[in-house]
Amino acid sequence: MFVTLLVSTLMSLFPLGHSALPLVINTWPFRNATATAWRSLQSGGSVLDAVQMGLARCETDQCNESVGFGGSPDESGETTLDAMLVNGDTLEVGAVAGLRRIKNAIGVARAVMEHTDHTLLVGESASEFAENMGFIAEDLTSNNSRNMFTEWLRRNCQPNFRKNVFPDPTKYCGPYKAGAPRKQYKRVERANTRSHDTIGMIAVDLDGHMAAGTSTNGMTHKVPGRVGDSPIIGAGAYADSSAGGAAATGDGDVMMRFLPSYLAVELMRAGVDPLVACRTAISRIKRHYPDFFGAVICANTTGHYGAACNKAPGLTQFYYMVSDSESGKPVMKSVDCF
Repeated sequence: MFVTLLVSTLMSLFPLGHSALPLVINTWPFRNATATAWRSLQSGGSVLDAVQMGLARCETDQCNESVGFGGSPDESGETTLDAMLVNGDTLEVGAVAGLRRIKNAIGVARAVMEHTDHTLLVGESASEFAENMGFIAEDLTSNNSRNMFTEWLRRNCQPNFRKNVFPDPTKYCGPYKAGAPRKQYKRVERANTRSHDTIGMIAVDLDGHMAAGTSTNGMTHKVPGRVGDSPIIGAGAYADSSAGGAAATGDGDVMMRFLPSYLAVELMRAGVDPLVACRTAISRIKRHYPDFFGAVICANTTGHYGAACNKAPGLTQFYYMVSDSESGKPVMKSVDCF
């Protein structure tokens, strides 16, 4: 009932978004990624090719140190990668999580889609699969990630993502053992534009074929083995060429509990404008976690698009990139958070 009322109210307030196919839209002002995906579409590549190439460019560029190698070290100092690719025509999905030693995570995700009947491969086994598929094993550590880890250790491992453990994780490094639950534990929002800004991308061609994908190196100083929303279908991204596509960025540990990308696509299937679909997906999370850090981008099969973000410390406005037939080049857009 809440969602129905919210959608009705928002649709009366916000007109239909812009439409000009083909379309590439991605989270954050990662212009090179947008341009690469757009060139792929313009040169006759499929929407899957466009999304893969756009995300791979961000992995190579190490976008904001939150995508690709050399960023976001975990508690042990290692960088691992997550990525996902979604085919909106067939609803096939390929994804990897906790990928080690392989820089081209989105390429491995596509290999999972095209060379297995599975959806998601994780950890060391995903890395072995990648090596068997011909991907080159390389060190994902950089001087920057090594310095980040050293500085974190110097600060007694602050901040971290532990709770209800001994020794006190707010003062000391581990190793940790299970402790008694704190009676009034309050989750502290640690995600921000520096610690976690996944690239999520949606591409739509002239015929309405659609693909979506994500790539990230996850939360900085995460517990080893942690997997966020990015490689989880319906959470990090979703696409259905009969309805629309969506991608999320932000605090994946919170956002994945609500499958915001799937919700937004299903709302667009029902005829809801992409902007309203995005805002509704954010509102559902906001009811339970008012201060969460996150945003969603949405596009339907006719090329209308929109974005929404939760107003939180460090995030009052969300920037994203769009390239369509009208602009012919990447253009940065923004939306005020609410």
